[in-house]
Amino acid sequence: MLSPIIAVLFIILVAWMLLNEYYPHAVLLLAGLAMLVIAKALGTGPTEAESATGFYPFDLFQLVRESFGKTNMGVGLMIMAIGGFVAYIEHIGASKALVELAMKPLALLRNYPQLTAVAVIPISQVLFVAIPSAAGLSLLLMASIFPILLNLGVSRLSAVSVITASTAIGLGPASAMTVRAAEIIKVPAVDYFVQEQIPLVLPLSLVLAICYYFVNRHFDKKLSQDASGRKESESTKELKKAPAIYAIIPVLPILLLILFSDLSKLFDPPIKLETTTAMFISLFVALLFELVRHKNLKQVLASLKLFWNGMGNIFKTVVTLIIAADIFSQGLIELGLIRGLLELSNSIGLNAIGIGIVMTIMIFAAAMLMGSGNAAFFAFGPLIPNIAAKFGVKSAYLILPMNFAASMGRTVSPVAGVLIATAEIAQVSTLQIVRRNLIPLLTALLIMLIYHFI
Repeated sequence: MLSPIIAVLFIILVAWMLLNEYYPHAVLLLAGLAMLVIAKALGTGPTEAESATGFYPFDLFQLVRESFGKTNMGVGLMIMAIGGFVAYIEHIGASKALVELAMKPLALLRNYPQLTAVAVIPISQVLFVAIPSAAGLSLLLMASIFPILLNLGVSRLSAVSVITASTAIGLGPASAMTVRAAEIIKVPAVDYFVQEQIPLVLPLSLVLAICYYFVNRHFDKKLSQDASGRKESESTKELKKAPAIYAIIPVLPILLLILFSDLSKLFDPPIKLETTTAMFISLFVALLFELVRHKNLKQVLASLKLFWNGMGNIFKTVVTLIIAADIFSQGLIELGLIRGLLELSNSIGLNAIGIGIVMTIMIFAAAMLMGSGNAAFFAFGPLIPNIAAKFGVKSAYLILPMNFAASMGRTVSPVAGVLIATAEIAQVSTLQIVRRNLIPLLTALLIMLIYHFI
């Protein structure tokens, strides 16, 4: 009875520290190590390193080393390759070329500002599959579509709210959360994307579009003419211009992964491509595009450092967060959180659906407090296979709504980087964006729980 209570207290403590802007990587790592020490003292079956040193305090740091090695050899390298690729395609202007191409259909709705605004959501969600960086895609949209929306008569707050909503559902085989979820349930990322994510994201996108239309129209009626934001923002920066053909580069990894997978069945014997390999192939295609465009081998080769820098930035932010969250989740497991949840669910009659709803809401709230969907999902996602096994359900059944809830929670967090950055450019406050986002995202969360579980 004691150890699960201690685990819950650690969750509350960690949530409080993250809400007060303590460094999440350090908080999760130290909390995880502390829980492992307490688990050892309580005798609840502490995790041991695969190559134990013979001295438990040293074994704790051996666990950290093993987590680094395991992560960097697998999902860590994959996510770093994605981060490097996203940084490179933004540098060469390929991301902007894709955004410009995707936004052309909005011209058809020029006489309907509110419809134009909500039309950004489904179009941008497709872009999010190819540009799996919430902050990156949002800033691209702020630099490209935001001024267009203002000129069409959309208010600043309506425009920035639909732009942040574009990243409210984290999906696609290049997304860090998708990759991590697929790894946890042991399926290829592209299969998880096509078979699990797409069927659920379609109704959610429709719900978001409808909700944002009515919510923004309601709030805009309260705005004065001076606050309506009809002039173009002076803060939007001009991104590098690239030929229209460059729009194919951001989606190339997705096309390769779908083409060379079990889903296509075009080749006999089958040719299978892994996400990291697809990223490197696409990178070299981008280099060839740049060589043809600039005809300067020295300049093109030098541009490769942008890819390595992007990989390094992802390592120090996302990959190290995965490692810290892995230690944190091990601590929760060893303190008996799963056992406690199962016993509680049995005592109050919760089944797999009940525990799935509780975990999904918990992750939504954690992401809202932390300002990071990754931090919330990486901390609690690894707990799912054991819980699913106990209830005799597929891990994907429980992890999918948690995956989406994490990105939804981030979109209504006033401390989320994507809201802070877009608010600065739009010259509004993050709390104003949160007010616009809260009702649509809570509605989408409720619809998701009903649609998926009931």
